Amino acid sequence: MAKTLIYKFGGASVKDSNAIKNLTEILRNRLRSRQVIVVSAMGKTTNGLESILSKKLAGEYFSENSSILKAYHLEICQKLFPEGHSVFAMLENLFLQLSNQLEQKLTRENYDEFYDSIVGFGELISSRIVAEYLCAQGLIVLWQDARDVIHTNSDFRFAKIDWEKTRKSCQSNWKPVLENFPILTQGFIGSDPKGRPTTLGREGSDFTAAILGTGLGAASVTIWKDVPGVLNADPKIFPNTKKFDELGYREAAEMTYFGASVIHPKTIKPLANAGIPLFVKSFLDPESTGTKIHENAAAHEVPTIVLKKDQILVSFKVTDFTFIEEMHIHRVYEQLQALKLRVNMLQLSAISISIVIDAQLFKLEQLLDSLKSEFEIRYNDGLELLTILQAKQDEIPALLEGYEVLLEQASRNTFQVVRRKV
Repeated sequence: MAKTLIYKFGGASVKDSNAIKNLTEILRNRLRSRQVIVVSAMGKTTNGLESILSKKLAGEYFSENSSILKAYHLEICQKLFPEGHSVFAMLENLFLQLSNQLEQKLTRENYDEFYDSIVGFGELISSRIVAEYLCAQGLIVLWQDARDVIHTNSDFRFAKIDWEKTRKSCQSNWKPVLENFPILTQGFIGSDPKGRPTTLGREGSDFTAAILGTGLGAASVTIWKDVPGVLNADPKIFPNTKKFDELGYREAAEMTYFGASVIHPKTIKPLANAGIPLFVKSFLDPESTGTKIHENAAAHEVPTIVLKKDQILVSFKVTDFTFIEEMHIHRVYEQLQALKLRVNMLQLSAISISIVIDAQLFKLEQLLDSLKSEFEIRYNDGLELLTILQAKQDEIPALLEGYEVLLEQASRNTFQVVRRKV
């Protein structure tokens, strides 16, 4: 019996009517039963929804932002569908649900849960539009709600998967459907034990594809991007990038851990454990080979450059002239875990702990408040974290030209530096 295939299309591949037509052509000769199509929110919709939340939290007027978001999706539909098509009523209903949800009370205390109740609308809207267009073009797919099969805990915004419950739901709810029809669903979203919506972390649609791949025992997972495959650096920032034809799971996992944006960091582990290959291909050039990530790939010595922006360097210094001990590190990490903040770089000295974290709305303020009685705390924001894997020493100075270095760390295979523009 043929195994299921998982295809995931990100926001750039559904950003406008032409992109959706291109997606349709990719699927025209590839779509079959036992296939799941995972789609992200269209274009920058998630950013738009986050902006609405920021305004609401600040007590500012956000209706105009909602109207702009609705008009954006409406224009796409008007270019894809004839007047009076049922998709317009679906769109109206979804934006009415969104509007009703935005009328609920939002505070700092319930921000994460409120966030998950709002931001997933991007995926719900895009998946409805794409499913309706595919069907209109004769490519019959069944729209399914990912929240029915992806079960998580209640750790809003960074929900953890209940793997066994999810696998059982995939097998009992979706596998029988896939015998006859391909399924189209949403990335990024799940539901907690009470049925409340959760999200899996920004850019979490790749992770969704991996979750469904393992839950359904897929033959492979393919992520369609606007790049030719996995590159050794972001081509928008660094010249002369090289494409990897293949990567081992471990090498790919290391790249994503340090922030390579082409694949979500949590994607590799479940696929590696299940031995499911991951393909990264270009939706701009679908016939090209892309990159295959699997168990038996040879290791590379090509330097890989990863740049993370909007970083914050925070230093915690003990105030009573004692040295840093394990209990100090534990206290800092305890608060980081409570605030769901991931450390991108750590450095210890005799009297201080320095960490690098992503900038997140009001999280830094909460971190400082929770630890200010125990440490003298200083921070710098608006920084960049540059990581080079398989670094070649003679190539490093050129990457630091025009920058001030605030923190530097090196091991045999990894060089990291926190920098800011001079």
